[in-house]
Amino acid sequence: MTRLVAFDFDGTLSDSEMTVLLGERCGVADEMADITARAMNDELSYAESLRERAGLLEHLEEAEAQRAWNRVELREGAADVIERLRERGHYVAIFTGGFERGVAAALERAGAEVDEVVANRLPVEGGRLTGGVEGPLIEGTKDEQLARVADEQGVPMTRTVAVGDGANDLPMLEVAGLAVGYEPKPAVEPSCDAVVESMFELADLFESEGILVGGGAGDGDEE
Repeated sequence: MTRLVAFDFDGTLSDSEMTVLLGERCGVADEMADITARAMNDELSYAESLRERAGLLEHLEEAEAQRAWNRVELREGAADVIERLRERGHYVAIFTGGFERGVAAALERAGAEVDEVVANRLPVEGGRLTGGVEGPLIEGTKDEQLARVADEQGVPMTRTVAVGDGANDLPMLEVAGLAVGYEPKPAVEPSCDAVVESMFELADLFESEGILVGGGAGDGDEE
């Protein structure tokens, strides 16, 4: 039976932090990392932190931004987990406060495809970033997206899976049928049903939960 599996991106599917990579292109990486850490530990609202980070990028040339997108990579084993999930007929989504272009670049380089990406955007005017940010996951939350996609796909919330690491993942982790922390921050771990430290551990967990099948035999996902 189909499940909805929703991944965070930065810190989960990828160990790249997009805003830090962008910040390196204009000398503000340390400030970016500090703001990101405060937000992920729930010391600063995500919307506020995202706007602060985007503001630091004002006037960055689009070509320089593209060089940052080109450095975003999936974790080792992530593409395989995604492929196996989709082969089993599960609906795979990425919900990220990060940016569409970075996600798309990383998926393309890894030869991976997902069913849906919900991400934010950094507007460009005159070939440079404006310092603003647009998208559904600034004020919007990941539990809302999880519920929306589950409803659209006809998947009961009990058969949803959320995988994340930071404070902005808490809303979806708290409502998902299975909440998985990927090296979760201390404020996040109590809301997780399971914790993993690699994509290989995640695959093993999915096998033990009957979401994936080890060895390619049998369905293992019956209830």
